[in-house]
Amino acid sequence: MDIQRRNIVIGAAAAAGLGLAAGRASAQAGTAAAPSVIRLGVAQPAIGNPPGFYGSSISIAHAKGWIEEEFAKDANTKVEWFFFKGAGPAVNEALTTGQLDFAFQGDLPAIIAKSAGLKTKLVLATGIRSNIYLAAPPDSPIQSVKDLRGKRVAIFKGTNAQLPINRLLEANGLSERDLRVLNLDTAAGKAALATRDIDAVFGGLDLITLREKGTAKIVYSSKNDSPIFTRQSHVLVTEAFAAKHPETTGRVVKAIVKTARWASDDRNRDEVFRIWARTGFPLPVWQEDYAGEPLRVRFNPQFDPFLVARYKDAVEQAYKFRLTRAKFDVDPWIDRRFLNAALKDLQLETYWPVYQASGRIDGA
Repeated sequence: MDIQRRNIVIGAAAAAGLGLAAGRASAQAGTAAAPSVIRLGVAQPAIGNPPGFYGSSISIAHAKGWIEEEFAKDANTKVEWFFFKGAGPAVNEALTTGQLDFAFQGDLPAIIAKSAGLKTKLVLATGIRSNIYLAAPPDSPIQSVKDLRGKRVAIFKGTNAQLPINRLLEANGLSERDLRVLNLDTAAGKAALATRDIDAVFGGLDLITLREKGTAKIVYSSKNDSPIFTRQSHVLVTEAFAAKHPETTGRVVKAIVKTARWASDDRNRDEVFRIWARTGFPLPVWQEDYAGEPLRVRFNPQFDPFLVARYKDAVEQAYKFRLTRAKFDVDPWIDRRFLNAALKDLQLETYWPVYQASGRIDGA
């Protein structure tokens, strides 16, 4: 398990009187005192200087230090970030061994862990409707998804890209069995395409950078297709942490919702992209991926009917493709208490659009 870690110690010791008051308040509320450490896992490696990640409201919160800022007034509270090159599967391992309290990851790895008995709750949507891309060498005869039959194709399995890729293949009369699939992570897949050890690779917007370098062409993008072929992600919390520290859980969620509101404002569009550009993908790449799309769509923290339908479909598909051994009910897995409280406190209950299961805006 390849983990990067950043520890941030927040604040100085509070006065004894304040500490006693906080202790009395906590006891009256019937919950444990604030934890000495809040451990957040990210299903991405940290990249750039300063190190960061991209594509979600929590990545902006990390870059701006807004979760740390929320807990700056707490005595001896530490916020720890863990970054996983092994993406969602590696995050699951850390959750299973009790090394994390919160995690940012995609739908499929979380579903796999939940079906295996890991006790978590989804508390916030972030990094939703992320596009998938298919790239091939510039002179490849591959012109569409239909041309992948019998070809060597890289897919990073166990991540939130696998299910929309399977949906896309199915829509084109194919399945993974019709391809010569290689399970390669993002870096390995791009390297294999450059050396022509594979015929094509599925991935994210990082494949646009290969096109810009002249080493690949984009054969397909979900940007021009149905939203059911996009990737979905979330923030989850362990049931144990949420039960022991509900106030802290609510504050973490509220800090990310505040960030989502700031990032959803198109006046901040260029700054959002500049923050992400520090992670290695140039500004034009982000502008292309988000072109014609309001930021409110991708930064929406709500589990609206569209997103819930995607998770329910993912549970069914994960079972169908034998990625899990059991199905489960998605509705009780989503804990809206903390999100609803944050939306109410921040007067954002109607700020983000609500999408129907079909992907259309509610009422449209």
